[in-house]
Amino acid sequence: MKSSKILVTGGAGFIGSHVTDLLVTAGHEVQVLDDLSTGRRQNLGRKVPLHQLDVRAQDTADLLKKERYEVIVHHAAQMDVRRSVEDPAFDLSVNLLGLLNLMESGRHHGLKRIIFASTGGAIYGEPEAVPQLEDHALRPVSPYGITKLASEKYLAFYAKEYGIEYMALRYGNVYGPRQNPHGEAGVVAIFMQRVLDGMSVVINGDGLQTRDYVYVKDVARANLAALSYDGPSCAVNIGTGHETSVVDLFAQICQAMGISGRHRHAKAKQGEQRRSVLGCNLAREVLHWDPEYSMRNGLGETATWFASQWRP
Repeated sequence: MKSSKILVTGGAGFIGSHVTDLLVTAGHEVQVLDDLSTGRRQNLGRKVPLHQLDVRAQDTADLLKKERYEVIVHHAAQMDVRRSVEDPAFDLSVNLLGLLNLMESGRHHGLKRIIFASTGGAIYGEPEAVPQLEDHALRPVSPYGITKLASEKYLAFYAKEYGIEYMALRYGNVYGPRQNPHGEAGVVAIFMQRVLDGMSVVINGDGLQTRDYVYVKDVARANLAALSYDGPSCAVNIGTGHETSVVDLFAQICQAMGISGRHRHAKAKQGEQRRSVLGCNLAREVLHWDPEYSMRNGLGETATWFASQWRP
């Protein structure tokens, strides 16, 4: 794989920083754009250039003009589903107008490929069949899912009109070290932090709703694989093909941490998706990618990291 000049947007964040680490290790010339609203400079190696900019800003467009990146790995996003419901205009502004700012500048200044962090959990809606494959009906029910789907459609337009190749990676529920436990996103991080703090974990409804939990280092490997993909632009699921209920997840987290945590059930969240599990045969076929981490190993590494960060 030849070395590329790459911009990772959202590269100081949870997933983006792991992707950045792997791209640097693979020998690519990597820079990061992040407004640090949720990302942290500490997540990056000291030698990785960081541009503290909003993805929607004119300064960002000017940066692309100056640096002429060959590839953008786009993780900068408003990723809170509940916030997207409360403020859909903000969600649209960051997720869609931010993407268009990159694409409009990039098409004039040497951009050849974009790897886009999409969603497998929010783009399909309640499954007609499981696992959900890439040709499943696309029925997002949140503004977050809608902007991710619209972004994929815009990427198809730029591929056809300007020849900018893309791959949309539709992630399952990503977990791992560096995930922020203070917020709505990331149930593994939220549960682990509450268990460490000796607080009761809240499980909405009966807790039998399922998700496909994929470890962040496996997700980073999928991004690296997408760099060398030489087929037609497309969307690809990145998950495990296994669904885990919330109550089972809580039990596995307690086992990984060696702590007998407490939990209580609260009222079910209205409109919450009941099942989500991704079929990943296409990723295996076109990216030669399979998840390497089991839930046990992934949760074990994550628990070790959270314990190292914990302060009484």
